[in-house]
Amino acid sequence: MTDYFRCAVRNLGRKQIRTLLTILGIAIGVASVVIIANIGQCGTNAVTGEMDSLGLSGLFISTSGKDHAAILDNQDLSMIKRINEVELTTPVMMTSTEVSVRNVNTDAVVWGIDCNAGSVVSLQTIYGRLFTQRDISIKAPVCLVDEGFAKKAYSRDNIVGKKINLLCSGAMQEFTVVGIIKTGSGLLENALGDYIPTFIYAPYTTFQAMNQRSDFDDIAVKLKPKAEADTVGNLIVTKLNAKKGTSGAFLSTNLAKQKDGLLQIMGIVTLILSAVGAVSLFVASLSIMTTMLVSVTERTREIGIKKSLGASRLAIMAEFLFEAMTLSLIGSAAGIAVGSGVSWVLSMCFHTPLTFRPDIMLIAAAFAILSGTIFSIYPAYQASRLEPVDALRQE
Repeated sequence: MTDYFRCAVRNLGRKQIRTLLTILGIAIGVASVVIIANIGQCGTNAVTGEMDSLGLSGLFISTSGKDHAAILDNQDLSMIKRINEVELTTPVMMTSTEVSVRNVNTDAVVWGIDCNAGSVVSLQTIYGRLFTQRDISIKAPVCLVDEGFAKKAYSRDNIVGKKINLLCSGAMQEFTVVGIIKTGSGLLENALGDYIPTFIYAPYTTFQAMNQRSDFDDIAVKLKPKAEADTVGNLIVTKLNAKKGTSGAFLSTNLAKQKDGLLQIMGIVTLILSAVGAVSLFVASLSIMTTMLVSVTERTREIGIKKSLGASRLAIMAEFLFEAMTLSLIGSAAGIAVGSGVSWVLSMCFHTPLTFRPDIMLIAAAFAILSGTIFSIYPAYQASRLEPVDALRQE
């Protein structure tokens, strides 16, 4: 077998330009599949992190809008907490407003949350702290800001202790920054830039006082590990409607299911794009067949000499098959290297961690080698059928 590979490399070296172009076709096909798979996986991981960081992994209980008198309040929060399958809950309030810092105004989304929101919506502090129960009790004018806002305002991550002003009920109110939040992977911010508003978090009681409210917009629910989200959500809605004497006034949104649906769509898109890339592998395999057919024509006398010296049809056929396999192997290796390199560059451009897909790399390489070998069977068979006398007559 070693002799076959050595002979294949020597024969391919005779026509270097043709060999290089054939290898290039295979490499482009493999590289395209590898790039699509790697970047697709990076995107999936980034979106998962972004969604988890925004709390998209549990239940959100909200009003449906059908009954304007139906609201969510502290009694509803306590009732939901008592359900066996519920691990944690936190009230959620949200409004769009303006934030002013260092004489610069920008749009912001202000979230009113509880002291245990970090466990429910996966908030991660990189500096400072989350809210305490005392902050909630005294309606403290404190806030958490994301690291992107900190960098824009002060050109650094840590701005704990700095003051910012929020537009509340028509007037600017001063807040003290007590924590800096890492908001997921930053994928949305990197992709959309200024179109994504600043996220700021305040104690929900402070939020209520600023807006003269006593209710919540939503209640975020974190379930125990083995709890069935849809079942618990329906139970909560049923209890709320029974308590308020309403019908259809409340909704339960299974955010984990929505996340899974989005990730499934992304997986299908990645699969379709990978299939398109695989078409180029098919075309490259045809180029191997063409190369082998031309090679048979060029080496007719050589084949005749070998057969006259006792070479079997199987040996001649194996020689051409090993040449095709060698082309496919070299092209696949080059394609994996180029695809991995381009994937790394693209991940650096989008500031997302690179996740390699070795399974896709192996599948792409195996498909290239298998298809290249299959398409070379006919030229190899044609070479093996040449009669020594006829072959030696060729000029």
